[in-house]
Amino acid sequence: MKRLLFTGFLFLGIIVFIQTPVVGQPPLPDLVSPEVHPDKTVTFRLRLPDAEEVKIYTQFTEGEHALTGDTSGVWSVTLGPAEPDIYPYAFIVDGVRIMDPNNRLYFPNEHFKHSLVEIPADTPQVHSVQEVPHGVVSYRYYSSETLDTTRPLVIYTPPGYEQNPSKKYPVLYLIHGMTDTEETWFKVGRANFILDNLIARGEAEPMIIVMPYANTYSYDGTTADRGEVLQTALFTRDMVRSIIPFVEENYRTLPDKEHRAIAGFSLGGRHTLATGLSHPGLFDWVCAYAPAVWPEGFEADFENLYADPALLNELKLLSVSCGKEDGLYKSAQEFTKALEMRSIDYQTFFPSGGHTWMNCKKFLAESASKLFQE
Repeated sequence: MKRLLFTGFLFLGIIVFIQTPVVGQPPLPDLVSPEVHPDKTVTFRLRLPDAEEVKIYTQFTEGEHALTGDTSGVWSVTLGPAEPDIYPYAFIVDGVRIMDPNNRLYFPNEHFKHSLVEIPADTPQVHSVQEVPHGVVSYRYYSSETLDTTRPLVIYTPPGYEQNPSKKYPVLYLIHGMTDTEETWFKVGRANFILDNLIARGEAEPMIIVMPYANTYSYDGTTADRGEVLQTALFTRDMVRSIIPFVEENYRTLPDKEHRAIAGFSLGGRHTLATGLSHPGLFDWVCAYAPAVWPEGFEADFENLYADPALLNELKLLSVSCGKEDGLYKSAQEFTKALEMRSIDYQTFFPSGGHTWMNCKKFLAESASKLFQE
């Protein structure tokens, strides 16, 4: 028994001896990444002692850039200066893309995982957090009759919604792009801050924004046209049969077409046109941002999907927005020509820039200032 006790104490002593130096070691220094400098350059850092090669991809630079490792295993690079905005980026470690583990800001997407860096402007931008009254962003769930499952929504209610229980509000249904999620317009597009700021300046009507999850099934990229057509058909049905009824049963809305708008980016722009232009009795405001529509499908859409041009001309706003360097810019122009051929009224907003969420914020700010204006 004594021998057993001695052995046990000896074992504990070894444990303590082994652990004591570890406990006594100084902690690793905090790693700041990204670090935005006053001159609008950005330093990115990643601690990975075992990595053989680390690169970075950002949307404010061209191509990929190599990071340099130091003796402590920290890799770093400084890039820029960048124009003030919010940019996605990702590290590429030995050929594998990863998010920045030191950055809490990330890009919600089902195929890629990027982090976000915000380059502040000298004067606040429309998407900046400002000292104005703020709305509330809520995560909600609804039962989808079309897809026979429970699905998520992110919903923004404007400043004063809780304080004015008798007031009713117009609604904007805001749709994300392919492989994005219901969080992307909130976390990347800053829809809540854009509306907070526009409302505070008197440049937009207080409105509810509904951001649904628009991916109705996994997109594998092998049959693009069939995939997008089916996605759109399912989403349109889900919007009409489940999403709108859920919102109008649970929120104080103005439930008529004059106070209902729909907008969306990329595949969400396709969803927007299909849903809005096929249901002019539901929406008076239809805003397509870089819509994923193709000239070879226009004839079938106008013939079989969209409502009669006379009904579409009763819309209060039909707008098409797209960056001039966007791969979909030519299709957007062709779509407006198809509208002209049918004598359908429309507006355009074609700024510079590509198929990016930097442009999405511009699209939303531009159209939100027009919505629900009598």
